[in-house]
Amino acid sequence: MWIDTHCHLDAAEFAGEEDAIARRAEQLAVSWIVIPAVERGNFRTVAELARRNANCCHALGIHPIFVPQAEEDDLHALREAVSAAMNDAKFVAIGEIGLDFFVPQLNSSPLREKQEYFYSEQLKIARDFDLPVLLHVRRSQDIILKYLRRIVVRGGIAHAFNGSHQQAQAFIDLGFKLGFGGAMTFTRALQIRRLAAELPQDVLVLETDAPDISPAWVHPKRNSPEELPRIGRVLAELRGVSDEEIAAMTARNARSVLPRLAGLS
Repeated sequence: MWIDTHCHLDAAEFAGEEDAIARRAEQLAVSWIVIPAVERGNFRTVAELARRNANCCHALGIHPIFVPQAEEDDLHALREAVSAAMNDAKFVAIGEIGLDFFVPQLNSSPLREKQEYFYSEQLKIARDFDLPVLLHVRRSQDIILKYLRRIVVRGGIAHAFNGSHQQAQAFIDLGFKLGFGGAMTFTRALQIRRLAAELPQDVLVLETDAPDISPAWVHPKRNSPEELPRIGRVLAELRGVSDEEIAAMTARNARSVLPRLAGLS
């Protein structure tokens, strides 16, 4: 069993192919695909994708890159959508939420402050409903961690992790798993590959972030959850274990950090 803990299957790049891609991934033993929302406008879309496809589940949240056009009312809508989704077995987390300080305009006032506000308010929603979070942490790990210490949530996943060993340990201490995907497949990605090889086995989960972060053999073309087993094979090689061990280990970690997903498995 492979679990893709982060895949934007609703993205425009997949338009009209979503169900077929999910089925092909399932044939490759990708037993679960977690589809996070990115804005209020796709809350229903990700839920519907999860409903239609046996191997899909979903999360609800407002992505930091969508914060500039978001409004206060979107946070109220998110809280209401989460409340309703608690009756949906295929709803597993709050996400994708977080901070992005890589994009220059997002890292300057007033958008930086707005990002932090939306992130903290969504952490409160996760706290109030006792849900894990799927975190966007690009160039923002330390500030992400600062808020996690203030607003305690039920752990989650630091998606596309690319921080230091010290930052990794800080997330681990707060009950988080770390997501690794296509970036790990590039031989020049020395820090990511070192982390993937050396971190404790019980903190690693796999993801594609499809259609983005394509692995080396696909780049620069569109990524897909169908690539997850081969991405897992790279992790197995880095750690010197079998593909089967990696599949079992990362699936076990994903179910551990996403309790509602565990209830589906």
